[in-house]
Amino acid sequence: MNPTLKLAVIVLIALEVSFTQVWTVNVALIVVGLVILLLAHIRLRTLLWLTAVPLFFAGALVWSLMLRGNASPHFLIVLFTRMFVYVYLGATFTQTTAPLDLTRSLEQNAKLPSKFAYGFLAAFNLFPKIRAEVATVRAAALMRGQVLHVWSPQLYFKVILTAMTWSEQLADAMTSHGYVEGAPRTYALTIPLRSRDWVYFVGSLALVQVGLCLGLP
Repeated sequence: MNPTLKLAVIVLIALEVSFTQVWTVNVALIVVGLVILLLAHIRLRTLLWLTAVPLFFAGALVWSLMLRGNASPHFLIVLFTRMFVYVYLGATFTQTTAPLDLTRSLEQNAKLPSKFAYGFLAAFNLFPKIRAEVATVRAAALMRGQVLHVWSPQLYFKVILTAMTWSEQLADAMTSHGYVEGAPRTYALTIPLRSRDWVYFVGSLALVQVGLCLGLP
């Protein structure tokens, strides 16, 4: 499926789930997401992590509402399953879509300005360097006898300064390679927007609408 339409359908379904209380649709979306993840050959460790984290937070939320005693069992089930819907839908997108394909699709199909597309791709690719920079800053602080915790503002201030330097270097590199904002550009790889992509898009939304209509009181 086209990455832009895939992102759009997931966002729209998540928004609809947020404003409805049909737990059967939530369970159906969870099952569909789990099947897609298994077909994508997701690692078992990743799948367990995607299940354990929402299970903890959803369980804590439901337990706190049960202690207050003012929530119906139906509402508790809706909240519990809704948390898994968000996580599994997001995972189906991230596990089946390459960031480069998404960037190309947003630029070509959604007509996103190229500077935003390349900025998104650059930010994604800088994540490993940012993690390495955080480790370097913490190690340098330890050598001075200073412990920088996760919540230490000094740690992130230094990393932000480094990231700003990287952004300037990236802008200079793009300019030196002939990038001109707003100029006509060709594409090394074209992301097609086929008719079947629209069929999947409309069909997915239609099925959710049917489920919500049948499940509403």
